[in-house]
Amino acid sequence: MKAAGNSNVKDDVSLNIVTSEKERYLPDIADEKVLDIEKIESTSNSSEEELEPDIAELPKVVREIVPLEDDPSTPVLTFRYFLLSIIFIIPGAFISTMNSYRTTSAAYSIFFVQIVSHWVGKWLARVLPNREVRLFGRFSFNLNPGPWSIKETAMITITASSGATGNQGTSALSLAEIYYGEKVNAGVALFYMWAIVFVGYSYAAIARNFLLYDPQFVWPQALMQTTLFQTQKKSDSDSKLGSKQMKVFFIVLVGVTVWEFFPEFIFPMTSSLAFLCWVAPRNKTANFIGSGLGGMGFLNLTLDWSNITSSIMLSPYWIQVIQFIAFVFGAWILIPAAKWGNLSSFKYGLMSNSLFMANGSSYPTSALLTTDLRLNETAYEHYGRVHLGAQRAWNMFFDFASYLSGIMWVVVFGYDTLGNSFKKLVTSFKQRKQNKGALSINLQYTDRLNKLQSKYNEVPLYWYIVLFLISFVTLLVIFATGHLFMPWWCLLVGLGFGAVIVTPLAWLYALSNFQLAIGSFNELLYGYMVQSMTVRHPAGAVTYGAIAGDAWYRAQYILQDQKIAHYMHLPPKAVFFSQIFGEIIGVPINYGALKWVLKTKKDYLNGTKVDPLHQWTGQSIVSYQTNAVQYVILGPRRLFSNYPMLPYAFLMGFGAPIVMFALHKLFPNSRLKFRLWNTTVFFSTLSTFFGNVSTGYLSQFIGGTVTMFWAFRYRHNLWKRYNYLLAAACDTGYNLAILLIFIFFSAGKTVTMPNWWGNNAVSIERCFAQED
Repeated sequence: MKAAGNSNVKDDVSLNIVTSEKERYLPDIADEKVLDIEKIESTSNSSEEELEPDIAELPKVVREIVPLEDDPSTPVLTFRYFLLSIIFIIPGAFISTMNSYRTTSAAYSIFFVQIVSHWVGKWLARVLPNREVRLFGRFSFNLNPGPWSIKETAMITITASSGATGNQGTSALSLAEIYYGEKVNAGVALFYMWAIVFVGYSYAAIARNFLLYDPQFVWPQALMQTTLFQTQKKSDSDSKLGSKQMKVFFIVLVGVTVWEFFPEFIFPMTSSLAFLCWVAPRNKTANFIGSGLGGMGFLNLTLDWSNITSSIMLSPYWIQVIQFIAFVFGAWILIPAAKWGNLSSFKYGLMSNSLFMANGSSYPTSALLTTDLRLNETAYEHYGRVHLGAQRAWNMFFDFASYLSGIMWVVVFGYDTLGNSFKKLVTSFKQRKQNKGALSINLQYTDRLNKLQSKYNEVPLYWYIVLFLISFVTLLVIFATGHLFMPWWCLLVGLGFGAVIVTPLAWLYALSNFQLAIGSFNELLYGYMVQSMTVRHPAGAVTYGAIAGDAWYRAQYILQDQKIAHYMHLPPKAVFFSQIFGEIIGVPINYGALKWVLKTKKDYLNGTKVDPLHQWTGQSIVSYQTNAVQYVILGPRRLFSNYPMLPYAFLMGFGAPIVMFALHKLFPNSRLKFRLWNTTVFFSTLSTFFGNVSTGYLSQFIGGTVTMFWAFRYRHNLWKRYNYLLAAACDTGYNLAILLIFIFFSAGKTVTMPNWWGNNAVSIERCFAQED
């Protein structure tokens, strides 16, 4: 299909634009060495004064990577697009859902889709006939409308990014079935899963005018993928380079696939190399300090890609530094302080997400509910207060702190940025009124990219409104008829909170590529809302969290992909359609994967059996169950009464960004670069660390230092050519290995690996003292 042009849009619209922060493509640019490399690597020898004004308005890294010309006649919604989109969505949706029940995993790589779909698409362009196919009436399509274009690759990637993902709705469904034996009707489950996603997509309209068109918001992940798109495009015109990159990709892919059979099945010891355990295999203290599976993970390394992931090649280095410091603080300082010091008086379940009685035995949470979902006060008096493991307690503390820190960081560091965007938005509405709605909002920005995009019709606001209304009515009917676990009026509160949080959190993501998890706070809020109700289902908290959370998470996904489309000059309406199409295909696959996991791994997930690899532990489901008991069954008042320090987390989250902002203002040229020490990233990392698997963090930091620090600075040409290619190959190889292991050893008759030195029956790490 050909994109419709907008011949009525003028190209000479000129408005003032504030560009004080246009060079802030990544927080790393505060580093002078990075700037030196950018000067060396610049593809343009022109000075700032020699550039055309509309190009000079773009950040330097955008000018060097993003194409600054476009052919609007290039078809994008072709038969080849639909065929390949479906092919890549199905395995991605299944793997992403399956991975959510594992302790560690590598995500289904969108870079894999990006690379392989391009090669397959070029092959289809050679073998498919140039034939017109008529379906009905005037509707027809061409099987092969011409040469394969990078725009088709980008469209497939965006569609897969939408549909080849997990779904928040599976959390409530699996929690209810695993812990409470309740199964939800398949139709209700599917429409619930679709609706919460499309609410988030509709909420993208709230933030897009602030964060999408303004060139200062580069969205690092979108820029990374655009870099790879441009590499692929150049490779098409350079067969030698393309052949070399293809060879490297497949060599690494095959190598990782073969290797992953060792840590995941044959030689699991390589998944956690506990050197201290080798030195003192029967010393309890040394084993606890060195073990990565149930210990502190001190000096522990891993050779399992699922414990490392491509984040070491994607996240800015400053993010990785903060995350490693947070890990060190949580695992190597707080854990020993709680175990051997006075940080916690409750010594049981130190690194567990479960709930305990005073004597350290597992709390019989099922006894706290009557058959009609009321709190059994008699049982609670009998078993006593619920105790949290020390690490779980500070996980909650930092979770609360990170939520408020995320908002405050945007207020103090992003006030000027968002203020400028808001002024442009107001100006745009005034001009739209003067021009009777003909002027597109993105024309308030006079840079080259917005001028190119003005040739396409923008997605009208009413499309988002219609999508929201359909989703809202669907959810309202589901809850009002009692088919899920939450009162209908809580839906209104969740959507309201989602509308408030979407812009500040998207701002943080657009600058740093860091996504703040907000689920626990939403579940706490839900607990407050339902405490006056005598009947309250524990799964209601995660149901509410999925609605309020997806209002942000899915808005982030759609905005990021729309930024990719902005860089690749794709028709906005076609992109919007592709995102909806992707999710329509993906959700049924998510549901099918959920049913498969519950059928085959339920004994591991509910604790009946122990997975020797500590992988099928359902950490997220255990956390949801813990929150359900704390927030819904017992209520936040009991929680804060038992743990009086938790409310101070909100004070810390409020104050920490202000302190860092004050230090930044007092010492703007300090080598410590206080504006990079994002407290939200620090707190959020401490809130999500699971102590039962502490291996991987040191390996991640070492890998990130090599890729995003050393290679990025000192081998930049090589980094630009192969970094994302290798990230895609490694993630793809891991996922292919997991799929093959499932097919060979689990799909039919379950086959287990015989025990040997590298697969010890007592401890695969050979930390024998911990089992005494």
